[in-house]
Amino acid sequence: MNTLRLHLSHLDHNYKVIRSLMNPNTEFIAVVKANAYGSNAVVIAKQLEKLGVNALAVAYAQEGKILRTAGIKIPILVFYPQIEGLSTLLEFGLEPCLYSANLLIAFRSLLEKRQQDSYSVHIKYNTGLNRVGFTQEQTPWLLEQLQESPFHLKSVYSHLAASEVDKDDPLSKKQIQAFLSLKKQYELGLNEKPKFHLLNSSGLFNYPEYQFDAVRCGIALHGYVNKKMWDQKLKPFASLTSKICQIHQVKKGDFVGYNHGWKAPKEATIACLPIGHADGIGRHFGHGKAQVSIGNKKAPTVGNICMDMLMVDISGIKCKEGDEVVFFDKSATANLFAKGAATISYEVLTSLGNRIERIIEP
Repeated sequence: MNTLRLHLSHLDHNYKVIRSLMNPNTEFIAVVKANAYGSNAVVIAKQLEKLGVNALAVAYAQEGKILRTAGIKIPILVFYPQIEGLSTLLEFGLEPCLYSANLLIAFRSLLEKRQQDSYSVHIKYNTGLNRVGFTQEQTPWLLEQLQESPFHLKSVYSHLAASEVDKDDPLSKKQIQAFLSLKKQYELGLNEKPKFHLLNSSGLFNYPEYQFDAVRCGIALHGYVNKKMWDQKLKPFASLTSKICQIHQVKKGDFVGYNHGWKAPKEATIACLPIGHADGIGRHFGHGKAQVSIGNKKAPTVGNICMDMLMVDISGIKCKEGDEVVFFDKSATANLFAKGAATISYEVLTSLGNRIERIIEP
């Protein structure tokens, strides 16, 4: 019915392209949060471990637990640990990225209570994204906390707010300079020398000179880096298809979908597809804002996207019930599909629901 095909050979290709941009000693932190961007986190993590990444990264402890339970051995960073889930980190050997004073103090207390020492942690700084992270002004306090602590500081990092913007972007330059200042403070203020990392996928393509000790790549592994000239070097990892479940004719003036969402300007042929906003194809893709491919011809959505169905106008397209419908693949990419609805590939990929069958292909 609805199928997301995951092409492992494309993942391998993307990994090699990314590695070719990295210095030999730069570590590869592969980001597999949100079920590996809506694909299959366990399968992808195992493949990346096999390819030789240095570490994996997830958003929350529960995601790391799933990977450990599946047999993943390499380090797993948890970007946004929550205080109520700190014990899960210890139980499954996950490495927290500490981003606030409350979180640091709570984790330190838990380690001391459990009498655990030299536990690997990472310190996250906010240098301009203004999401989570310590401020530069908190550095003296952090350096004090890290002395004689139960922590092993493995890395210090930050995140660029607009890594795909042209390199003369003043805000990115400001963030880079702030991070260089932080790096110097840590090198002078601590006996142990942590690693430093700043770049995500598009950051590596745009600022390879600032890769420092590690790079965090997620979406690039799936074939997207937010700029056409960069994307051309990669291969989209996933393709989404469905099948026509019914075809019917509507007369001029007939309505299609909830709330009379579309009025036929002339006689038209409509195909129903068994996929909807419960599967991740949101209502913002309705009313012609997305197109699917049927026999290499484009068919626009009509009316509102339903929970379990959507309708497309196939007037003039030779097809039948049961024929395959392509939402995105290696030629009609998720970027192109997303563009019509003014969204991005990240949202399209990570929104895909569990009812869509994942098929692993070599």
